[in-house]
Amino acid sequence: MVRMQFSLSLQYDVGFPGADFIFNIQAAHTRQQTVVAERLTINQDVPTRSHTDRSTLARSLRLTAVPGPLHLHYEATVDLAAHACAPEHLREVPVAQLPDQVLMYLYPSRYCQSDQLSQLANSLFGAMPHGGPRVQAIQAWVQREVKFQSNTSTSTTSAIDTLRDRMGVCRDFAHLMIALCRALNIPARFTTGTDYGADPALGPPDFHAYVEVYLENRWYMLDPSGTGIPMGFIRIGTGRDAADVSFATIFGPVGTQAPAIQMTAITDSTSGAGWQRPVHRHELLSTDQLH
Repeated sequence: MVRMQFSLSLQYDVGFPGADFIFNIQAAHTRQQTVVAERLTINQDVPTRSHTDRSTLARSLRLTAVPGPLHLHYEATVDLAAHACAPEHLREVPVAQLPDQVLMYLYPSRYCQSDQLSQLANSLFGAMPHGGPRVQAIQAWVQREVKFQSNTSTSTTSAIDTLRDRMGVCRDFAHLMIALCRALNIPARFTTGTDYGADPALGPPDFHAYVEVYLENRWYMLDPSGTGIPMGFIRIGTGRDAADVSFATIFGPVGTQAPAIQMTAITDSTSGAGWQRPVHRHELLSTDQLH
């Protein structure tokens, strides 16, 4: 088991007459991800409304801020007990056998135009045996063909743009891999967390986007950008693409600052808990199983 501690701080300057916010910043509760403790503080004394999506278990927080500074601080201790399976033992599920709630992750979406990538996907991966190794081959191709480069994409960059430009950040890698998977009838979705294990040369700790593919009866994590360590990823939001899971969606005049994020893996052997330090593994890992 892995125990992670993380915190994040968000700061805004809200203009007149105020602004509405929808946040996706809290750790999800799943069978393999347990939120042991958490604390959320907001400097403005305003009502908040929370919601948990029944399908993805992602948690959202809504509030209407008044003009002036708005500061949010969230911290949590999270236990990760990921299910691990060798990729060669994982089969792709035929479309006719997919659960109803998985079908939406076969369709093209705003940033993942899978319908435009069918020819490419089939030429590259169509002849490969179906299953976990094919998914890993898609991940490896995206990581090899796209260069990680900060400030080379925008909030409107799509999978098609990334395929053309061959550079981007984690969300761009994720969108391209998702589109290629869907083009092959493999359900794939966009998941957000924090970039545990990323090289400090890439910048300070930040939110992170990775991919989950549906194999057998679980969603398995893959990180096509190769910048983080999936064993240490804390699940926050899950959706079709980045449009569904922005950490903050804002309606109104607001000035923003970059989020401040910290994360630590707890490995105190004196506790007797046996917590592991996250490492790269050959197996595919899952922290979400259909309910």
